[in-house]
Amino acid sequence: MTILGIESSCDETSAAVLCDGVLCSNIISSQLFHTEFGGVVPELASRAHLRAIIPVITESLRDASLGIENIDVVAATQGPGLIGSLLVGLNAAKAIAFSRDIPFIPVHHIEAHLFSAFLHERHPPFPYLGLVVSGGHTLLVVVHGVGRYRLLGSTIDDAAGEAFDKVAKMMGLGFPGGPVIDMRAARGNPSAISFARPLMDSGDYRFSFSGLKTSVLYYLRGHATDGVLQIGEKEIDDVCAGFQQAIVDVLVRKSMLAAEEFGLQHIAVAGGVSANTGLSTALRIAAAERGLEVYIPDIIFSTDNAAMVAKLAEMKGLSAAVPDLCAPAFARLSDTLFDENS
Repeated sequence: MTILGIESSCDETSAAVLCDGVLCSNIISSQLFHTEFGGVVPELASRAHLRAIIPVITESLRDASLGIENIDVVAATQGPGLIGSLLVGLNAAKAIAFSRDIPFIPVHHIEAHLFSAFLHERHPPFPYLGLVVSGGHTLLVVVHGVGRYRLLGSTIDDAAGEAFDKVAKMMGLGFPGGPVIDMRAARGNPSAISFARPLMDSGDYRFSFSGLKTSVLYYLRGHATDGVLQIGEKEIDDVCAGFQQAIVDVLVRKSMLAAEEFGLQHIAVAGGVSANTGLSTALRIAAAERGLEVYIPDIIFSTDNAAMVAKLAEMKGLSAAVPDLCAPAFARLSDTLFDENS
């Protein structure tokens, strides 16, 4: 079975072709102009998806040495994400399915992240703990199988990725904030400045990074004159290191607690923040101390990509196809994905 996957939930247009379980192409077109605005502008993102969607699909087919007539199934992200961006990819996929009279499978964006590790030969067995740390979402999920998930907790305000972007913006480090803070944190001293670690010892699996962001803001205000930051490059490195360490400490603490409470030996991490070197290193160390296994996909599969969409569609099978192409896009995380009794 040959599957064309399409992803357009935020600021990247992506198309991938999966041929009988083998990834034949994974084309990602990033919208770098958002850097100028310090964040994603929804209307501009939607327009960029409109310009990119056909060329990206065409390139993915060309890389796979296939034509549209060779596609058996089309899958696309349904949500959550920016509604305008989602509609571009979703409707492109529906149009292809309708014109060729082939099945269409709508895919939940967060669910696809949970299975991104399955794009590698080494992937976790069921059940496993899924830690999703994408731009707008931070959550812990017990994955019992395809379609069987238990949500343990999620972010109640700013997600980890949002906190990285906002703190980077405070210091004029550009957008996206994650990569540059990770780079500068490696040069800084994580113990030089102590920042808040909200809900780290709450006894549950909720996340909150708004307070951490605010503690960094107050620190920077205390070192500014007339709105101009009065600290050197070395101290900026220390701020990045202390901020990143606070996020890492919370994520690792709650992940280890969840693995222990639910008797899980395997942890899969996904989403753009999974590429953070501080997080991946700390998770692997903490897991090794407890005899646990950690699975983190390559960076190209950590950020939003169509390969994970196609892979989940393959794992779900044709029974997940919708008969009337009426699957709507949705902007917010859907509670219907999770079964609290699993």
